[in-house]
Amino acid sequence: MNKDILRLFETMPYFTIEGFRQAAGIDKPYYGRVLMHRWLKAGHILQLRRGMYMTRSFYLQHRNDIPFSEAVSAVLLPQSYISLEFILQRYNILTDVTYPVTCITPRNTRRIANPLGTFWYRHIQPDLYHGFTIAEYFGIRFAEASIAKALFDFLHLHPIPPAFRSPRFNLAEELRLNLDEFSAADRAEFAGYVEESKKRKMIQIHENFRRTVWRP
Repeated sequence: MNKDILRLFETMPYFTIEGFRQAAGIDKPYYGRVLMHRWLKAGHILQLRRGMYMTRSFYLQHRNDIPFSEAVSAVLLPQSYISLEFILQRYNILTDVTYPVTCITPRNTRRIANPLGTFWYRHIQPDLYHGFTIAEYFGIRFAEASIAKALFDFLHLHPIPPAFRSPRFNLAEELRLNLDEFSAADRAEFAGYVEESKKRKMIQIHENFRRTVWRP
């Protein structure tokens, strides 16, 4: 097994089998697949999805980097942004459990599991596909929702009990949301998404928050 070829990719966040063959000067596709299989079996590389890999060396060096999971999520499904529970947990809005990497996409809902973890992609209609900023990690561009948009996405996709329409019902308490962390600017941004969406459910949720936790 020629480990020297593998070292070409140890500083790359990911590589494809076609890119590997070209960089390594391998003309025969069969030989490339055999080499991939051997390296996978030996644990030298990790398969992100079909035809896409990361060296174990790169993973061990960078797995604790804050943008690592976010960048991987963008590699797995480029048209997506980090949102929902993953963002809310980071800002201590949700604190109960550890969540997988959760993303929003205008494509179909899907779940991708690999040795790096579990990545959930939830579908949202194209007119709500915004509210994120772009960052870069090792040349990979990835998108991340603001805290206000992550909360909007979470509530928009989360089933809400009918009782929340009651004047005495505290939705934030029911869902164990720590909304005290929201600044005035965050609240205004959330209200903007609600108004823009024109969703009756989201309007009622916003009214509930203003009545119970976001009092003037």
